[in-house]
Amino acid sequence: MMRKFQHDVSEFLDQKHLIAQHMLLEDDEHREDFLEMTQVLQTTLDLDRLLGLFSIELSKYVPHDFFRYRNNDLDIEQVIGQRARYSCTYTLKLSDEVLGKISLRRNHKFQDDELKLIEQSVICLLYPLRNALLYLDAIHMAQRDPLTGIQNRAAFDEALRRELSHAERHDSTCALIMLDIDLFKSINDRYGHLVGDCALKSFTHMANSCIRDGDVLFRYGGEEFAVLMRETGLTGAEQLAERIRRNIEQHPCTCGGSTIQMTISAGVTEYEADDSVTSFISRADLALYKAKEDGRNRTCSRISTRN
Repeated sequence: MMRKFQHDVSEFLDQKHLIAQHMLLEDDEHREDFLEMTQVLQTTLDLDRLLGLFSIELSKYVPHDFFRYRNNDLDIEQVIGQRARYSCTYTLKLSDEVLGKISLRRNHKFQDDELKLIEQSVICLLYPLRNALLYLDAIHMAQRDPLTGIQNRAAFDEALRRELSHAERHDSTCALIMLDIDLFKSINDRYGHLVGDCALKSFTHMANSCIRDGDVLFRYGGEEFAVLMRETGLTGAEQLAERIRRNIEQHPCTCGGSTIQMTISAGVTEYEADDSVTSFISRADLALYKAKEDGRNRTCSRISTRN
């Protein structure tokens, strides 16, 4: 039978008193160890690295086979190791702010003195964890388009480098769709920019309703968007581009009392060996330009810069 300990760990001192707090810890034997742990944890703002460091540091005093951090509010989870029979779980609180939960597991029971060490170690984690979460939120905000709510060009550039590296390492593929709202300037000129903004948000909603889990829609700039698709070849990308195109064409949006009929053009390509970020995007752009040259409201593909 699995035995589980549940603890709430709250911190009430502000950050400038963090070191003083450790000096007040009752466990004199480990006081210097906790100070050292605090210094180690303060060396990074990367959440994954921080949690990994915490697990390593804690294992010096409390061996464990499994570590999990979960933040339901932010939908973040990190797991290290393998599940085991016995567990202890701690809710991480800083004042009234819940920062998530950590769970430890191993195949023999946690002793009372070990639980006390875990509680004191968790105190070392609270401020570095809060700082890492704030940093992560700042990054997400910087990579989010404020109008449409989807990821922006900066996020696209980062994701594309990651996908090309994944495709190269795993000898797999990925695909890119470049989408452009046809004659969008005429919408702004005729109805005004507020209606144009509404049309962009409507497009985003309709396009997102078409894509699969794992595909990501980005606002590339202005009225141009991109869809990045992992483990997808040219045929699958063409089918998605057509699905989005038809959905936009068949569903006019209503903005500011006006009915806006939009169409889009799409350029599609798939990963080729030795592709760079530049060559991959250029090929999709050439396909998009071809779609516009051929009359707009259509999808064109390009499998090589030579075709």
